[in-house]
This record gives sequence, C-alpha cells and structure tokens, in this order.
Amino acid sequence: MTDDSTALLTIGELARATGLSVRTIRYWSDEGALPPVTRSAGGYRLYDAASVARLELIRTLRELGLGLDDVRRVLAGERTAAQVAAAHVAALDAQIWSLKVTRAVLSTVARRGSSAEEMTLMNKLARLSAAERQRIVDDFVEEIFHGLDTADPWIRERTRSLGADLPDDPTPEQVDAWVELAELLQNPDFRAAMRKMIESNAADRAPGSPAGSSMWFFRRLVDLVGAARARGVAPTDPEADAVLTELLGADTDRASVLRRIDLGNEVARYRELAAVIKGEQEPPGYREEFAWVVAALKAWPGR
Repeated sequence: MTDDSTALLTIGELARATGLSVRTIRYWSDEGALPPVTRSAGGYRLYDAASVARLELIRTLRELGLGLDDVRRVLAGERTAAQVAAAHVAALDAQIWSLKVTRAVLSTVARRGSSAEEMTLMNKLARLSAAERQRIVDDFVEEIFHGLDTADPWIRERTRSLGADLPDDPTPEQVDAWVELAELLQNPDFRAAMRKMIESNAADRAPGSPAGSSMWFFRRLVDLVGAARARGVAPTDPEADAVLTELLGADTDRASVLRRIDLGNEVARYRELAAVIKGEQEPPGYREEFAWVVAALKAWPGR
C-alpha cells in the first residue's frame, strides 16, 4: 500500500494481486482500458478495488481474443459483452474455415508432391464462393449436354446437383474432395467421356420418355446380375448369355453396350468425391456387377 491511502494500490501491488506483469498492466493503462484512479505525490499511478475487478475483466476479454478497442467499448458500456462475443464468434468461424481450407490444401500438396503452380490453383479452387463453385459445375453440365435435348433431364439435374454444396463448416476431407472434383470437371478427357455417355443416353431415349427412366436400366442390371451371381453363374457360362438377353433384349448391339459401360467406369470417382462433399456414405458402385456384365459381353458378344 502507498502512503497516500491504504485503499489504493500501485501498479506493482496490483501486479502481485492479479498475477499479471507490471508491463502488461502499464500497457493496458496507457491504452485507456485501465485508467488510474489518481496519482501519488511522486506521480505514480494508483488503483482501487474496482480497478482490480476491471483488470480481471480486461484479462478475460483479452484471453478470449478481443482487441483493446472492443475491450474499451465493453468497459465504457458502448457495447455489451454479449454483442462483442457474438461478433467475435463470427470472426473466429471465418478464421477456422480459412484454417481448415489451408490445412486441406497443404495436405493435398504434400500427398501429391505438387508444384508451386499446382498449389496456387488448388488454393484458389478451395477458396471459391458457393456461387463460383456452382458456376464450375454449371459450365461442365452445359458442355456435356449441349444440343442433346433428348437426354434424360433427370441425369442433367442429378449431375448439376452433385458436388457444389460444400458445407459452411467443411472438414479437410471435404475441401480436399472439392479441389479434386473441380479439377476433374475441368479435365478435357473426363468431359469427353461424359459427353459420350450423354450422347448414348440421348440416342437411346424414345420421344416422351419420362424423366428418370434411365435409372430403370441401371437398377434392372444390378438386380438381374446380382441374382445370377448369387446362383453362381460365371460370365463365361452359357446362362450368362441368357441373362444378357433378358437385360438387353435379343436384338441389342452388345458392342455398343460394352462401350457405354466402359465409359461409365470413368465417372466412378466423380460420384465418390460428390458423396464426400455432401457428407454422405460413399454410394454403392456395384463394381462387381458391372465387371460381371463387361466380362459376359466380351464372352457373349452376340451376333
């Protein structure tokens, strides 16, 4: 205590009472967050019991990451602690999202052994807004469906809805999946393969076919081949020829079907990445069923 008043504390005494350093208390005092109650005859700053409580509040707000400007506003009653906390939460959320994006990009760079140029592109793709991500998907859909008005609209909408909805609070795995998907969507070879699939779909659809009818063939394939495999039918068995006829019809160009299924394998990674971005379980790929059909079509190419 000082000789001015037993109710007042010097900075040194305040430091010992709170566990803070003299340097920190002096800085906060110089910045106007903790003004002294008065000064001693020798010019030393003096503080009272209310200053101790004020100092504890300052320390709490600073430990929570608030800047001195916000601290002063709270202490002056210009803003409530709740208002400042809400604004700070929003700022922290943005920082956390940015850190997750940074971590995902760096993890991908390390895993791929990417160059500086590739790292720059990945960082740009990862930080796109929702509208910018959707624009990449829309451009992709426009190119592969352009001029193919008879293609199943269900496929168009399904393709458009896959992959752009990166959550507001994405995991590093989701950011990584989006970066890979964005690169895939802009890959000319992948676009060409998808275009061929849509061309085949458009050529096979009869006028007036309902949207979603293309899914019927896929489901029928899985059901018929799954049942055949359960019976132990191998692709080279004569019964496999009968399964193909039941699935495709007697007059279908099996070579054309084989080419289309081979193209379908090109999009497996696309669906896997989209599932990761949406936070869903990886969709069933039915790789074994499609592999069985491919082997059967090669063993029984038809006439």
